[in-house]
Amino acid sequence: MSCQKLVGAAVVGQSGGPTAVINATLAGVIRAALSDEAKGTITELYGMRNGIEGFIDGRFVSLSSIFTTPNGTTDEEKLALLTQTPASALGSCRKKLPDPEKDPEFFERLISRFKENNIRYFFYIGGNDSMDTVAKLSRFVTDHEYDMRVIGLPKTIDNDLPGTDHAPGYGSAAKLIAAEVQEIVRDCAVYTVPAVTIVEIMGRDAGWLTAASALPRILGGYAPDLVYLPECDFSMDAFFGDLRSILKMKPNIVVAVSEGVRFADGTYVGESTQSGVKDAFGHKYLAGTAKMLTEAVKAEFGCKVRSIELNLPQRCGAHFASQTDLTEAADAGSAGVKAAVSGETGSMIAILRDETAADYAVIYKPANVQNIANGEQKVPDKFITEEKNNVTDECLRYIAPLIKGEPKLIMNGGIPVHFVFD
Repeated sequence: MSCQKLVGAAVVGQSGGPTAVINATLAGVIRAALSDEAKGTITELYGMRNGIEGFIDGRFVSLSSIFTTPNGTTDEEKLALLTQTPASALGSCRKKLPDPEKDPEFFERLISRFKENNIRYFFYIGGNDSMDTVAKLSRFVTDHEYDMRVIGLPKTIDNDLPGTDHAPGYGSAAKLIAAEVQEIVRDCAVYTVPAVTIVEIMGRDAGWLTAASALPRILGGYAPDLVYLPECDFSMDAFFGDLRSILKMKPNIVVAVSEGVRFADGTYVGESTQSGVKDAFGHKYLAGTAKMLTEAVKAEFGCKVRSIELNLPQRCGAHFASQTDLTEAADAGSAGVKAAVSGETGSMIAILRDETAADYAVIYKPANVQNIANGEQKVPDKFITEEKNNVTDECLRYIAPLIKGEPKLIMNGGIPVHFVFD
């Protein structure tokens, strides 16, 4: 960390899968970069179009111009619209940067682009793979003596980023999942005909989102009967046994299952229905787990079965965002700018629970991004029941504070208004 004042432009980008609050983090960066505290240090704020991929192609916009009013103040009305807008307003990408030691020419081209625009501050909003970009870039500029501060800002609905208690995006996704699954449970409860409804929820390797479906259990609501996470090997025999036990007590069963559940041999449960296509980081595109289980249950029990994929609404439901999540997302963005101006670099802004506070509260602290990039935070064993078919109340008490609060939305004709860059 250098305390020396560094004067120059800043650039911010968004990467990876969108969330309901990723633009709140962007708004936090903009607000802090245009603040009086940053004046004289950050001379201009640019936004990358489609992340680092767009930056390489020279596609970026002046956020300073867009979010400054004619009288020179920060345009809070535009920032309010940006904050309530889902998905990545600047666009996203899934580009894996090469190893700096194997392809230094690539990074030299990046440095040239930074120099062309006197960019001295780099902020990247993203998850595990995006922190890989932050780690590689910060390492390269340090080794090659280009004075630039590189900061990662956490984002992921999967909540699988290490080094932080939780990530912005998760709380809102968890809130929507808990509400939607509770509504599904109520809908399924009206009939006496034996039936199984299987709800597939996002989560490749970590089951945090699926765990959230059980939240109504401690909030006086209605939760799914069974919850299966990718942290545990999935067994068809055990699954059928769980269903038989519950069908003896009631006719209607709702199952929540992560898209990434696997058998003991590592094969995805839904692999037979998947394309096998992978992204730039080698991750398979997943879907079809609930569909496969539906066919298996139908063949085994002969009862009514349906599958439901919550799909994209899990990450774009900004109309039902958590105010806690929105606030923390924006504060993380502001904290990143303040840390960089103070001399921090090569870090991700971690959100940590304040254990000294009587009620739920958090603090924002820079963490070494080299220890975070490509890492993974899974649901711990203590949060999973002994039977491996549900989560514990302790798990739900961990999640519960993250979904609290409802924002007051700017509406037009009955639907929320969104901010769109020209």
